[in-house]
Amino acid sequence: MSQKSFVWFCLLPLAVVTTAFFLLPMARLVVAGAEGPHGLAGYLAILTESRYRATLINTVLLAAATTVVTLIVATIAGMFLQRHRFPGRAVLIAMLTFPLAFPGVVVGFMIILLAGRQGLIGDLSNRIFGEKFVFAYSIYGLFLGYLYFSIPRVILTIMAAVQKLDVGLEEAARSLGASPWAVQRDVVLPALAPAFVASGAIAFATAMGAFGTAFTLATNIDVLPMLIYTEFTLAANFATSAALSVGLGLITWLILALARTFSGSAVAAAG
Repeated sequence: MSQKSFVWFCLLPLAVVTTAFFLLPMARLVVAGAEGPHGLAGYLAILTESRYRATLINTVLLAAATTVVTLIVATIAGMFLQRHRFPGRAVLIAMLTFPLAFPGVVVGFMIILLAGRQGLIGDLSNRIFGEKFVFAYSIYGLFLGYLYFSIPRVILTIMAAVQKLDVGLEEAARSLGASPWAVQRDVVLPALAPAFVASGAIAFATAMGAFGTAFTLATNIDVLPMLIYTEFTLAANFATSAALSVGLGLITWLILALARTFSGSAVAAAG
């Protein structure tokens, strides 16, 4: 067998899997979105109809807020855990990454146990203030669920990036009289920028498309995954649900593409 034939033989399984599980379903989804009464104009509904547009804005803002807070928390925790050794460190890292094993529904259930009608926060606030604080089913509960879901994914990337930093650059900056904050601001954070973009893009994309947590908690707000679900199952509006799905995918893909542009191959590998 020639080398060229061998290469094509090796690529055949990849071509079959890509066609069967990606190209054909995506093509069918795009066609289904144009089969509604408005045809191709149905794809513009996500921008022209007020309900869909408001849901899109809610989803993007929630995903953006989740990404920013996740990066802040994961950066502080990741740098500390990577550069310090103390008893119980391995257990703490395991606890922080444990949510990786949970589906979104379990994460939502945990938020309900924390901030639901029978949750821990409600019981404590009732004993202290005589009133239950319940926010599990609001945008704050969904934000907390997304945050819990995103931090483990980001903190591992940040820890790996911190491990590869050149400590000599920091020592050189200190020897030149730079304060600890200046070292972090001018040396460490710029060096971690590709990791921030890569992990932040993944956190944003995950929050945009997370369904299990939204299905459990989003009773008082609309986000795109839940809107797609209700249009598909309750309203049997297949064309609209397909168009919304394509719109959600394009927006998320655009964010990942921009992240790849700003950070090079780091996001290409992560995404």
